[in-house]
Amino acid sequence: MSEPTNEVSPAERTVGQLIADAIKLYGHRFWRGLGLGIPAAAFTIGASFLDGGARVGWGIVVGPFALALSYVWAVTVATDGRNATGRALIVGAVAFLPLAASRVLVFTGVYFVALAWFALLGLAVPSVLVEGRGLEDALRHGFRLARADFVHAFGTVAALAIVVIVSIFSLSLLLAGFGAQSITASAVMAVVVMSPLFFLGCALLYLDQKARLESGSPRTRRRDARLHHALEPDRAGRTDAEIESGPVARGEP
Repeated sequence: MSEPTNEVSPAERTVGQLIADAIKLYGHRFWRGLGLGIPAAAFTIGASFLDGGARVGWGIVVGPFALALSYVWAVTVATDGRNATGRALIVGAVAFLPLAASRVLVFTGVYFVALAWFALLGLAVPSVLVEGRGLEDALRHGFRLARADFVHAFGTVAALAIVVIVSIFSLSLLLAGFGAQSITASAVMAVVVMSPLFFLGCALLYLDQKARLESGSPRTRRRDARLHHALEPDRAGRTDAEIESGPVARGEP
């Protein structure tokens, strides 16, 4: 099972560090990762052009499987797990159902509910692909993984969603402003390019939560994210030369 080289172990990795690792992984495996955005873009196109019951059906039936396909693919890219891809696709559709439905059924708090649901059950997909678990066992295990540090799991999913949505919006405007494409075509291209970051980041989240679960003890968060400070005034050692005590020089009071 492969993962980006990182000085911080998955058990101690912060949300920001995970996103940085997802960007590195996407860069290292760009052409494999770029294809992850195709199912998500296809779902976006359908949800944009359909109306009425067809649009709702597209979001509830087709959408979860399209997003699950991208996620299953992302897990294989990030972890090389390839067990029971069909079973993983079904589990992924369950995890993505509220998120896909939120594209066509909007109400107050829908995105919070959808992201929380995915944070709780989304890790069942790598549980199938990497560990070869059955449907029910994978869903239970995914729930256990999420509970190992739910703040980290939900925070990662929400942060990835925000980063990707803002990036898609910015890139689509940039492409529409400097190219001959319409805003719709620009948005589709932006989804293809940027959405893989969300799926790859969620795949790496499995490594974090698995390490936290296996550690068996509550994780204490450090405000410095285990990074060294540029200045460490309280570090043990001899004092600075400018203020070090010593004999008074001749002529000084």
